[in-house]
Amino acid sequence: DEILKAAVMKYGKNQWSRIASLLHRKSAKQCKARWYEWLDPSIKKTEWSREEEEKLLHLAKLMPTQWRTIAPIIGRTAAQCLEHYEFLLDKAAQRDNEEETTDDPRKLKPGEIDPNPETKPARPDPIDMDEDELEMLSEARARLANTQGKKAKRKAREKQLEEARRLAALQKRRELRAAGIEIQKKRKKKRGVDYNAEIPFEKKPALGFYDTSEENYQALDADFRKLRQQDLDGELRSEKEGRDRKKDKQHLKRKKESDLPSAILQTSGVSEFTKKRSKLVLPAPQISDAELQEVVKVGQASEIARQTAEESGITNSASSTLLSEYNVTNNSIALRTPRTPASQDRILQEAQNLMALTNVDTPLKGGLNTPLHESDFSGVTPQRQVVQTPNTVLSTPFRTPSHGSEGLTPRSGTTPKPVINSTPGRTPLRDKLNINPEDGMADYSDPSYVKQMERESREHLRLGLLGLPAPKNDFEIVLPENAEKELEDREIDDTYIEDAADVDARKQAIRDAERVKEMKRMHKAVQKDLPRPSEVNETILRPLNVEPPLTDLQKSEELIKKEMITMLHYDLLHHPYEPSGNKKGKTVGFGTNNAEHISYLEHNTYEKFSKEELKKAQDVLVQEMEVVKQGMSHGELSSEAYNQVWEECYSQVLYLPGQSRYTRANLASKKDRIESLEKRLEVGILLKF
Repeated sequence: DEILKAAVMKYGKNQWSRIASLLHRKSAKQCKARWYEWLDPSIKKTEWSREEEEKLLHLAKLMPTQWRTIAPIIGRTAAQCLEHYEFLLDKAAQRDNEEETTDDPRKLKPGEIDPNPETKPARPDPIDMDEDELEMLSEARARLANTQGKKAKRKAREKQLEEARRLAALQKRRELRAAGIEIQKKRKKKRGVDYNAEIPFEKKPALGFYDTSEENYQALDADFRKLRQQDLDGELRSEKEGRDRKKDKQHLKRKKESDLPSAILQTSGVSEFTKKRSKLVLPAPQISDAELQEVVKVGQASEIARQTAEESGITNSASSTLLSEYNVTNNSIALRTPRTPASQDRILQEAQNLMALTNVDTPLKGGLNTPLHESDFSGVTPQRQVVQTPNTVLSTPFRTPSHGSEGLTPRSGTTPKPVINSTPGRTPLRDKLNINPEDGMADYSDPSYVKQMERESREHLRLGLLGLPAPKNDFEIVLPENAEKELEDREIDDTYIEDAADVDARKQAIRDAERVKEMKRMHKAVQKDLPRPSEVNETILRPLNVEPPLTDLQKSEELIKKEMITMLHYDLLHHPYEPSGNKKGKTVGFGTNNAEHISYLEHNTYEKFSKEELKKAQDVLVQEMEVVKQGMSHGELSSEAYNQVWEECYSQVLYLPGQSRYTRANLASKKDRIESLEKRLEVGILLKF
C-alpha cells in the first residue's frame, strides 16, 4: 500500500500499468481498484450514520443493484454500499426471526479466498519475505527515489563531457605554448549581445558638469540583532500564555494578602468545569397579549358574578355549582405533558420491504401482493420524520376546540384529547357559564378561519369513522346469469332440478336469438352474404358548389350516395367480405387498410336506427316503388328476365387494373381488355385455391 501511494504521488492516477510494474504479482486493474476502493483519502471509513442508512435503503428501492450510481450520492464507495446494504438486510431478517446467530456468512472461513481483497485493511508485512518481494522493494525504492529522470541524467552526462573537453584543450594549449608554439585561438562569433564585453542599453551622458550633491546618501546602519529568528517569528503563543500565567499568580498572591475570601472563591471557580450557556431558542408565541387580556377579563367577570351571588345571600346550589372558584381546580392534568407517539424504526421497515421484494414469488402463481410497510417514493432523498410534542395549550378541561360529540362539559377522570394536526387559532377559554360561545367569537369574514373550521370538521369526521368497529362478516353479492328466468322457474316448481344439458340448450337458444336480432339490424348485402367491393370509390360524389347549382333531386341523389359510401366503409370495417371458396381466409382483391375506414367514419358518423324506424322506411320505399311502377307502366318482372338484363349490363362493364376503375367495354382499348381478362383469370385462380 505504501509503494502504491508513493507511485500514485509520482505517476498520477492514469498510468496504472507503470504503477503495477513496481509491485510484485499485481496487475494494473488491481492497483486501480485498491486505490479507488481503499487508499483514496476521500473515502469515508467512519461508522454509518442513521441518515446515510435511510438514504441507502431509499435509493436501493428506487434504483436496485445500481451501486455505482448510488455510491456518489451517499458519499461512499460502491463496495461499502453493497456490504452495508446486505448487513442491514441480514439484521432485519434476524430481528424478524428473533434469532441471534454468531455465524456471519460474510466472514471468510479458513482456506477460502477473499473475492474482494481491495476493500479490506492492509495486513502487516511478514518478517521473512521472499527474494522476489525484497527485490521488488529495492527496485521500487530506487525508481521512486529517481526524481530527475532520463533527460536530466543525459544533460548531466553531456555537461561532464563538455567540461572534460575544455580541460583537455586548455592543457594542450599550455603544452604548445611551453614548447614555443603559439596557436591563435579562434573566437566564435556569438549571436546576440556579449554581456561580458558590452553594456546592454547603455546611455552615455553628455559632456559637461553636473551637480552631484544629490548623489550623496546616508549609509544605513543595519541593526543585525533584530534579525534573529525569535524576532522574525514574533512572540510565540506558549510564551504569551506563560507570561499571562505569571501575572495571574502574582495577582492572586496580592489578593490573598488583601482579600482572602474573594480569592478563595475565585480559585475554586477556576478549578471547576465551566461551560458557556447557550442562547435559549423558543418558538413563536401561540397566544397574543390581546387574547391573554380577554381571558383575564372573562375570569374577572366570573369572579365578580360569584362574589355578587355570595354577598346577596342566595344559597342556591345551581349558582354555587356554576360559579365555583377556578383556583381549586386540579391542575395535575395541565402540568403533565402528553407522551409523543411511539416512533417506528424506518430503517428496519425499509430493509424488510426490500427483503420481501427480493424474495417475492413469480406473479404467475397469482394470489395477493407481497405485504409491505408504508413506503415513500416522493423523491430521491427520504422524507424526514419530525416528532412534535403535543400542545397542551390547545386543550383545556372546560372548553373543547369545537362543538364536537364530547360537548363542553368534561368527563371526570379523563384527559381531554388535543385536536390532531390543527393550528391553534384563538386562546381556549375557561368558561363555565358559556358566556363566550365559540360561534359568537367566530370571525366568518376571515377566509383562513373558515378553512380552519372546515379542516377541523373533516378531521373530527375522520376520527369518528376510524372509531367504528371492524365488520364481523364480509358479504359479496353476485348476480347469476338469467336470474329472472331462474326465479320464475323456482316459483313454478322449487323441487324440480333442471338438467345441465337443458340449461346449456336454453342458453344456446338465447344466444342464437340474439345473433338473429343482430343479423336483422345489418344491411341486406351482409345478411345475404352478397359480394361487396373491397375498395370504396368516393369519386362518384359531385361537388356541391358547381355552376349551375344542383337541383333538389340531384342534392337528394348526392345525399343517398354519401350515405351509401358511409355504409360501405362501415361494412368493410366490421363485416369484411370473405368468399366461401377462400379457405385460408385471405380477402380477394386490393383490400384497403382499416385506418382509412376509421378515419372516414370519424368525419362522417354512421347512424344506427331502431327496428321501428327501419320498418317505417321500408314501408315508405314499398309505397314509392308502387307509384313508380304505375307511372312507368312497369309490370311484374320474372327472375329469368332480370338475370338476362343483369348479364347484358354486366358484360358492358369492364374493370381496368392499371387505372383502378370501371369503364364501358366499348370505350376500352385492346390493351385494357387484355389486362382486364388477365386480372379476371388471376382472381378466378385465387378463388379456386
